[in-house]
Amino acid sequence: MSEAVLDRGGAVREGEELDAAKITAWLQAQGVALDGMPTVTQFSGGASNWTYRLEYANRDLILRRPPSGTKAKGAHDMGREFTVQSALKPVFPYVPTMVGFCTDESVIGSEFYVMDRIKGIIPRKNLPRGLTLSESQTRHLCRNMLDRLIALHRVDVRGTELEKLGKGSGYVQRQIDGWNARWAKVPTWNVLKFQDVQDWLKSNMPNDVASAVIHNDWRFDNLVLSADDPTQIIGVLDWEMATLGDPLMELGCVIAYWSEAGDDRIAQFMRRQPTHLPGMFSRREVVDYYLEQSGLKCDNWAFYEAYGLFRLAVIIQQIYYRYHHKQTTNPAFKHFWVMANYLGWRARRVIRGAR
Repeated sequence: MSEAVLDRGGAVREGEELDAAKITAWLQAQGVALDGMPTVTQFSGGASNWTYRLEYANRDLILRRPPSGTKAKGAHDMGREFTVQSALKPVFPYVPTMVGFCTDESVIGSEFYVMDRIKGIIPRKNLPRGLTLSESQTRHLCRNMLDRLIALHRVDVRGTELEKLGKGSGYVQRQIDGWNARWAKVPTWNVLKFQDVQDWLKSNMPNDVASAVIHNDWRFDNLVLSADDPTQIIGVLDWEMATLGDPLMELGCVIAYWSEAGDDRIAQFMRRQPTHLPGMFSRREVVDYYLEQSGLKCDNWAFYEAYGLFRLAVIIQQIYYRYHHKQTTNPAFKHFWVMANYLGWRARRVIRGAR
């Protein structure tokens, strides 16, 4: 397959530059053999942590660091992200290989970690130009995506560092309380209050159905596909929010990002993965397939779907709040307030259907 379809970074955004010499010196001090200075590019897909490629003559690396500006408590924890992936790699081989974690903020102005780049295709809003999948190939890819999620949820954490990720039972309530609290901290004049949605979620919380390793941001644009067979998944990226939790809560978050071909214009504008392609499962098919293959039971799907939409609204509003207060200048965030309002409307529609 042509090199043109492989994922690659672009120009570094103004104000988000890296000091390549300092980073190289730090890596070499950790025992990483490097030739010369790297070509530094930046990936535009992430709206949370900043992600860069460091392309040395003898090593291809990825650097992740938190954004500037106000951050939610517990968010953008580079040390946790590094530790989770280090512990998960032996039991879930799709995790990148970690190289090093830096706590010295004098190097680039924040903590960061470095990992090996997984060379492949990342399906973002659309498949890369030059890559076309048939309807049957797309369906196979969709099924593989869900099978990998189910495999993650079946990882046995007993006797591993991953056991320390969770806080025990009560995950559902902790999530509802936590996202409600985060929402209260990022108000802007142009985003409506979602008190009715919050009240309904608190009044309709089910018990945890299970405890599993969950990624918490499972989307196609966090997967790496094989260049030889783009229906095969060779890597899973962005483990910032991974934890031990209820797998149906994760499924609700998956559905919140899932835009179908027949969705309205705002949903299509928000789409960040190619779930509109012929052959992709519908949201209903995703839920049915997951439940059938995982063996889990669900009596109140509306709760998980509404939760996923509200949680996504909070994440988007946290990002927009930084933009609104000029803590970031990334123009991609300019209209996030519209998205937050839209997701609240979607959550209300799900709740009305449940009633």
